[in-house]
Amino acid sequence: MVGESRAAFDELLETLREVADRYAGEEWMVTAPDDVAGALRAVVHGLGTALETQFEDDPRNPVFREIVTPWRKMLGDNPDARYHDAVVHPAGVYRVRGNTGGAVYVSFTVEAGVPDGRMPQRTAGVLNDDDFDIADDGSFELTLGGPPQVRGWLALPDDATRVTVRHYWEQTAPPATPPAPSLGLDIELIAGEVPEQSPLPTDASVAASIRRVATFVRSRVMEATPPSGSASPPPFVSQLPNQFAPPVPPGDHALAAADAAYSLAPYLLGPDEALVMRVRWPRCRYGGVALWNRHLQTFDYLRGNVGLNRAQAVTDRDGVATIVLAHRDPGVPNWLTTEGRPFGLVFWRFLLAEGEIDPIKAEVVPVDEVSSR
Repeated sequence: MVGESRAAFDELLETLREVADRYAGEEWMVTAPDDVAGALRAVVHGLGTALETQFEDDPRNPVFREIVTPWRKMLGDNPDARYHDAVVHPAGVYRVRGNTGGAVYVSFTVEAGVPDGRMPQRTAGVLNDDDFDIADDGSFELTLGGPPQVRGWLALPDDATRVTVRHYWEQTAPPATPPAPSLGLDIELIAGEVPEQSPLPTDASVAASIRRVATFVRSRVMEATPPSGSASPPPFVSQLPNQFAPPVPPGDHALAAADAAYSLAPYLLGPDEALVMRVRWPRCRYGGVALWNRHLQTFDYLRGNVGLNRAQAVTDRDGVATIVLAHRDPGVPNWLTTEGRPFGLVFWRFLLAEGEIDPIKAEVVPVDEVSSR
């Protein structure tokens, strides 16, 4: 007799084949061998994240796990950040402990939707480090769910599914490896009527886990980056190459940092062109820019300078940073390498910005003329 878990496993294989055929195919306008390879890499990274964060999922015994790493990327990661998440149940009350690790910004957001691996429908709440007490050694404790508290508390609505933790650093020099302090993240159920799961895997529980993985891969790969022109982009996304939309908060956009203002634009550069961007850093907790491929994965920040934050960027006397994106070093500060890619995405983040943020000015110029401007 074929069990439910075997059927779910076969469904996972079919899901992977369908996602690979569609996402790395003509529907997503992916045809060249290198482009197909990049799309399949994104699918495999999505599978890796699903296995890491979704397969073993118990809201009575949650564990914070890394959503992305320098070698497993998706959904718009950042060289200056670490992201963790854990499953929660809306009926639970959880105690969270951790450490800032020297980060300039730490926040917790609640993702809401259906707890089966699907893309969250919205960000249901945010708690940043202004809202909880931090000891001299960087340690903190807060509560998720239960009766409201004055500080260090975040509500869990009826459709809460997961909690996401963000740590951001502004390092003074691009690191050879990303920040790796001990964050000591721990989450523990302390009250609430959360359904108990069997400590032993059963045919039904493993089938549910496998299906959650399949749903996660399908939703995070294909829904997060739909075919061009099939969906309206959020207001912070420009559809014009080399031109940026004004930085704006994302609202309750799923998986977004609610304290942030974003601006994203595609770049398109010829072999002898450079994109010169000028930004006046606002008063904020964190400001930075990073380069992504079309799959919302950062370029390789372990081997090249593909992102800058305020602490790293050289600014002029007026407080304006000129950041240059080019295929080769133009001999000026603040150069970001395209890695030879003629197309990509440029993503700006500003966390806890005060007041209106000036638009990011950009122009395409011959790369040999950058140093004279």
